[in-house]
Order: sequence, then structure tokens, then C-alpha cells
Amino acid sequence: MNTKTKFTRLHFGVFDLFKIGIGPSSSHTVGPMLAASRFINEASFNGIASNIKVIFYGSLAFTGKGHASDTAVILGLSGYKPKTIDPDIIPNHVNKVNSEKSLKTPLGNVSFDPKTDIIFNKQDRMPHHSNAMKFQAYDKKGELIAEQVYYSIGGGFVLSELETHRNSPPEQNCTPPLPFDSGDELLALCQKNKMSIAEIMMQNEMATRSKAEVLQGIDDIWSAMKSCIDRGLESDGLLPGPMQVSRRAKSIFLDMQKRQLTSADPLSVLDYVNVWAMAVNEENAAGGRVVTAPTNGAAGIIPAVARYFDKHIRDKNDRTSLDNFFLTAAAIGSLYKKNASISGAEAGCQGEVGVACSMAAAGLAAAKGGTPEQIEEAAEIGMEHNLGLTCDPVGGLVQIPCIERNAMGAAKAINAARIALRGDGKHYVTLDNVIETMRQTGLDMREKYKETSEGGLAVNVPEC
Repeated sequence: MNTKTKFTRLHFGVFDLFKIGIGPSSSHTVGPMLAASRFINEASFNGIASNIKVIFYGSLAFTGKGHASDTAVILGLSGYKPKTIDPDIIPNHVNKVNSEKSLKTPLGNVSFDPKTDIIFNKQDRMPHHSNAMKFQAYDKKGELIAEQVYYSIGGGFVLSELETHRNSPPEQNCTPPLPFDSGDELLALCQKNKMSIAEIMMQNEMATRSKAEVLQGIDDIWSAMKSCIDRGLESDGLLPGPMQVSRRAKSIFLDMQKRQLTSADPLSVLDYVNVWAMAVNEENAAGGRVVTAPTNGAAGIIPAVARYFDKHIRDKNDRTSLDNFFLTAAAIGSLYKKNASISGAEAGCQGEVGVACSMAAAGLAAAKGGTPEQIEEAAEIGMEHNLGLTCDPVGGLVQIPCIERNAMGAAKAINAARIALRGDGKHYVTLDNVIETMRQTGLDMREKYKETSEGGLAVNVPEC
């Protein structure tokens, strides 16, 4: 899947890079849920199937349990969607399926024992991406009547086997009016049309929806992000899993509120950025509702930076700047999606936290009135100093080092934007240079450092 300009001239916009879903992972939870739902809708075995089996390969096999991939396919086969499911119903539904060893799908009831019908195949690999899964349906005689392979390629994007050959995801079916496949092309479009990056993106979004719909969609995304931050700041206790990791955002936030009247620390605002990012990722780790931005493992960076701008910089009468933030961030994210990867299983955490940092830096620079050149430089700085970042979740859980890593990524994004806005946009290393370097680094990175929990902190830190 690391093919250069794989998605040439296709538009990946705000609602592709930012998806409302559930935790803990866009590639390992949201993707499998969507794939399971697609299998039910595409298999055409209404009333015939007696049993369904699911086989996970690659990174899904190694870290799927910690990322709730098994839970995700149960929910998807049951007809639930990531955007609309109520997270509170999940435990009871999964327990019912486990106890009854059967599943009610939109196409009828089937026997389904998660212990035997969900298989984590750590030996074999599928050809197109590490996050592969195979769905099989059998009739009463045990004959295979339907089979499909899907790939969860990061950020909640799912491709079938056929779609990997077409190099086209199902979400993309039109050519935008102002297409761009590189940072240089994007800057040239801005110069030629005398438009900002946000304006270019708005024109492309309006190829499929009205401007009012785009703005309402951005409002919905921002509202979901703010709600996630607030829930994280109000919740305490232990996160799911054997490590018994305690939530920290609430206690840190309460302590900050006590101290803020007496604090003379000029960097105290950074404490808020940290706690906002951590709050989101604690919610994500708990399986709560989050916005994929562009992945769940990196979901805290963009909300934290956006809230920093909203709370500490934005004029309260200014609506446009936040729209510019998200439109610009999506434009930068689309370049990584097209030319490299936003999948930790494919590129390591540089493809998740690194990309989110780059997107957030660009969004902040845009919201603060930066030129296209300054915005491009902010995005470049944001990734340049995340190159080589590995994905090594301890215990296969999106907790350590993921939660703190989002706080670090948010701080880097703010600093990247500040550095870029101090200059005139002229710099030596281009965004295209750094995206290609990131792609090559991902190819060179050993598999044990790419969301398999077979290397790095995952093997050097005891799970319990």
C-alpha cells in the first residue's frame, strides 16, 4: 500500500480525514466494524448462511485483541456503525453474543462463537496491507457460500480485495474542481487562483455538498471533539485492560484549576494543551466516542491544538478561522493519505501522531492568518521532527505510550506553527520532501516497530 501517488486526483477532504467513531483505534476498531458491515451488505446470503468466521492477519492478528478488533466485527456483523453506535450498549451486546454463541445480523441469525469463529492468524500475511481480514459465510452443510477480504488501511478507510487492484476506495467517486496531489501543486493552485489553502479545499468539498453543509459538518466535528475533551476531563478510574492504567486527565485538570490563580508560570497554557490531548486519548482508550483525526491513536492532537486556538487566540466574533483550521488540516492530511500512509501498521507512529502533528501545525498557522507558504512550512516542520517514530503499544493497547504521545504531538504542532509564522515561508526542505522521506522510512522500518507490539516499549516494559 506504500505506492507513491496511489490515489491520484482523488479528493480526500474534511469528512474523510475526520470521522466520528469510537475507540480505541481507527484502523483496528473502526475499520473492522465497517468491513464487517460491508460484508453483510455485500455478501448476498440472506437466509442461507448458518455460520460466519472472521480471520485477522498481520497487525490485526498481533494487536487486534488489545484494540478491540474482535468486538468491532461482532458489532459490524450485527449491523452497527461506528458513527451512530452508543458506546454504552457495547459491553452487554458483546456479552450476549459470547454467552448465546449466536449473532443476529441484518440478513438473519447465524451461529457465531467469538472464541472459535474469530481467528487471529499470526503466521500468514496478505499481500496488500498488514491490516487484513477475511470474512467467510457457511451454509448448514458447512459449505463456503461467501468470502471477502478487506484491508483497513488507516484512518477508518477500508478497501476490498477488488478495490486494492483498482486503487480506488469506495468513498471516492468524483474528481474535484481544483485537484492536487502534492504540496507544490497545492501552493501553485493557491498562487494561480489567488486563494488560500482553505478556500481551495472548500471549492473541492463543494463538488459534492453545499457550502452550508460543509460548514455544518465542520461544526459537527468540532462539537464532537469538544464533547470528547469534556468527557475525558470528567472521567476517572481505570482504563480497560490488564495493565490497570489510571486515567489522569481529570485529576491533573482539577489540580490546574486550583493552582491557576497563584501560578506565575508563563508556560501554564501548555498544561491545558497537554491535558486536553490526554483527555481525548483516555476516552479513546476506554472505547468512547472520538473523532478520527486522522486516526484514533492520534485523535487528541488536533482537538487540543484547536481548543488552544479557540480558548487563547481566537476573537470570539471570528467564525472563519476555525473553519480554515479544519479545511487546511484536511488538505495536508490528504497529501499524506495520497503519497505515504496514515496507518501505524504500515508506517509506524510517524504515520499517525506525525501526520496529526503536521495537520495541526498547518491548521493553526492557517487560523492565525499564515500565508500558504508559511502553512506548508508549518506542516513540514511538524512531520520532520516525527520522522522514524515507531508504533509500539505496550500490551497491544492504545494507552502507553499513546496517551502521552498525543500531548507531545500537540505541543510540537503549536511550536511548528510558531516557528513557521516567524518566517516568510521560504525554507529548504519542502513538505513533499518530508512526506516522501516519511514514506521511505516506513518502508525501511522493521515490522516489529509497526503496531505489532513485538518491539520497542512493547517488549521492554512489563504489561502488569
